[in-house]
Amino acid sequence: MQLTPVLSRYWDEPRSWTLETYVRHEGYQGLRTALTLAPDDVIQTVKDAGLRGRGGAGFPTGLKWSFIPQGQDGQGDTKPHYLVVNADESEPGTCKDMPLMMATPHALVEGIIIASYAIRAHRAYIYVRGEVVPVLRRLQTAVEEAYEAGYLGKDILGSGFDLDVVVHAGAGAYICGEETALLDSLEGRRGQPRLRPPFPAVEGLYASPTVVNNVESIASVPSIMLNGIDWFRSMGSEKSPGFTLYSLSGHVRKPGQYEAPLGITLRELLGYAGGVRIGHQLKFWTPGGSSTPILTDQHLDIPLDYEGVSAAGSMLGTKALQIFDETTCVVRAVLGWSEFYAHESCGKCTPCREGTYWLVQILRRLESGRGTDADLDKLLDISDNIFGRAFCALGDGAVSPIVSSIQYFRDEYLEHFRSGGCPFDPHRSTLMAGVQQI
Repeated sequence: MQLTPVLSRYWDEPRSWTLETYVRHEGYQGLRTALTLAPDDVIQTVKDAGLRGRGGAGFPTGLKWSFIPQGQDGQGDTKPHYLVVNADESEPGTCKDMPLMMATPHALVEGIIIASYAIRAHRAYIYVRGEVVPVLRRLQTAVEEAYEAGYLGKDILGSGFDLDVVVHAGAGAYICGEETALLDSLEGRRGQPRLRPPFPAVEGLYASPTVVNNVESIASVPSIMLNGIDWFRSMGSEKSPGFTLYSLSGHVRKPGQYEAPLGITLRELLGYAGGVRIGHQLKFWTPGGSSTPILTDQHLDIPLDYEGVSAAGSMLGTKALQIFDETTCVVRAVLGWSEFYAHESCGKCTPCREGTYWLVQILRRLESGRGTDADLDKLLDISDNIFGRAFCALGDGAVSPIVSSIQYFRDEYLEHFRSGGCPFDPHRSTLMAGVQQI
């Protein structure tokens, strides 16, 4: 399967982030097309194209837009409508939205204008991680350029549509990647998930109808409006059409972002990335970041779309493909991820707050070689009590690598306490070799 550079087709051009470069590559032409249509027709176009959310869950984007109540003048119950772009990108291993915003921020800005027009929103927010200052500055510059060119502000391109865009810097909490926690943070409160219902489409930002979309989801809209439904559906699979950005990192020769049709396999992507580093072989990998169940070399040929990865027992998630070769200790990798989730738990619900803490304690004991068979059962028991019982998806994500790693690498866990330590520790190997010589 061939790569399909759309969003990334001119990332390597000098000053690719400028308005001048974007316009030279048909930038804002999709917006001009959208403004000739009725808002509901724009929503229907995105629905017919089959664009699914690129942030993890894969929910149909057009369907999400259609949930916004539309009454007289598009105001529904007289409340304003809001569009919020989730640019927090905190998932370990995920690196697609940040490069996109660095290289072509105007793709996101154009998508925001089209989406806001479709849902009758006159104010949109981009919620970005505060740590990524270069991305923050580049977005702010792009928004300023769009205002100066008449793509934002009053009477955009003579259409009578008004829109203001605000770039908001978050404070670096993983939980704010969850859409309702993000909304609380945007309102100036501590970022914690909200009880649902009501859903954001009914009561979101400032208790008003709100759409929350991922960066890549919104940035994909202009090309759909410009090139049409059939063009978009010519890529990908029937239920997962279109193109997407896959992040390859870890033990690969050429890590980076690879834009390809949904349904490409890891074997094909590794071919483009030069394969696993020389002299080594694939051991395990994540299809969508560390919060998705890990897969192994037996899954090299599964289609990397929402249905294919789900059928293999995992989730496509953010399409963050972290590649690990045979030199990696599974237990140590899972411990590192678990420490992250325990640290990032917002503490609102007991299963996640308490459960992630105890998962880390047991994993540390296992990794150091002081565990027992009972510890593995306890890990699975705690995981079972977290999964589906936490207030948001952070709890489910925290247990996914644990349960899947025990499923595929139980013997490796057992080897840790049978040999009294991590068998992948080079210092321990040297020590044991010395002991055997004596």
